[in-house]
Amino acid sequence: MGLRINQNIAAMNAYRNLSITDGQMSKSLEKLSSGYRINRAADDAAGLSISEGLRSQIGGLKVAVRNSQDGISVAQTAEGALNEVTSILQRMRDLSVQAANGGSNDAEAKSAAQKEFSQLNDELDRIGNTTSFGKSKLLDGSFGKAQELNGTKTDPGTNALPTGNLTFDITDLNGTTLATPITVTTTGPGAGASAKDVADSINTAVKSALKTAGYTGDEVQASAVVADDGSGYTFKFAGPKDFTLADTGTDLASLGVTAGASTTNAAANSGQFQVGANSGETLNITINKIGANALGTDILDLTSDPQAAMNALDTAIQTVSDQRATLGAYQNRFEHTINNLNVSVENLSASESRIRDTDMAQEMVGFTRNQILTQAGTSMLSQANQASQNVLSLLR
Repeated sequence: MGLRINQNIAAMNAYRNLSITDGQMSKSLEKLSSGYRINRAADDAAGLSISEGLRSQIGGLKVAVRNSQDGISVAQTAEGALNEVTSILQRMRDLSVQAANGGSNDAEAKSAAQKEFSQLNDELDRIGNTTSFGKSKLLDGSFGKAQELNGTKTDPGTNALPTGNLTFDITDLNGTTLATPITVTTTGPGAGASAKDVADSINTAVKSALKTAGYTGDEVQASAVVADDGSGYTFKFAGPKDFTLADTGTDLASLGVTAGASTTNAAANSGQFQVGANSGETLNITINKIGANALGTDILDLTSDPQAAMNALDTAIQTVSDQRATLGAYQNRFEHTINNLNVSVENLSASESRIRDTDMAQEMVGFTRNQILTQAGTSMLSQANQASQNVLSLLR
């Protein structure tokens, strides 16, 4: 064999293998200590890109779960207030039944019932004006109705309240011009109807037309506000997003509403909840105005017509019950949404873990192998360095 001292090829070979083994062991230590298989892009460039995308979805879904839980809290807050409103209306109806018993009640007794009735009306207004979630009012008629088309006050002495069929078109919805306008034709509430009855008939027709067109049905809602002194009424259309109404004749004009595009109500809460990880995955809540005026109880008089008060209160109780049912449905939707989101979070996390996390058992196998090779390589490098010393025996 040839003996050389300038180039120790065996030592160089042992050193090269030892360096490779040492590098692999360092990577194993990094993976074992961090718990991640991918600590830098060089570890797995494609895997890093995929896992970062999954992380974005997982993070967004977790936030969406919290958003949905906030939605439940908002709905529960509003529904809790409406529960008390129902109790007040039930008491008011009891008072109207009591006042209607003219055989045993004199004028003074009816007057006493009316005094309590008036106080209950004031409480209805207080609840409607003060119930809020954070700084957002829930029952003042603005929640979820960021866009509105306001009419002007109409004098019933000059323009009779339209109680027949009305027809108009929705030509723009959610900021998009519709290829085919949605035609709304109401069934008039008939003679003797109130402004609220007219608004209810409009809402029934609007919801039906929107659902037929593939929408949820609450994109546009009508309401009527009667002046405190009974001198007139004002109709308004509102919704969570942009909309435009077109009059097919003079039907909207008969309500005091000028056809056109909605305007933004800066004071309103959009009622929009982000319930998904991506843009456009939202759920909208709208809550109608609750108060003595909105429910039509502020103009009732137990001393003069308790029978009419009973009928009006039956309608008011049904209105509040419908709103509570709607809020309950929203809560159920949010709960189902949360369940669905949590399933997605679980499965996406599992997928991201398979790509990014270290398989500790497998990595320990590799680490143990590299540890043994490092010890062996160090020993062989020492042997290779000593081999050159054999040359000294030739020089003795």
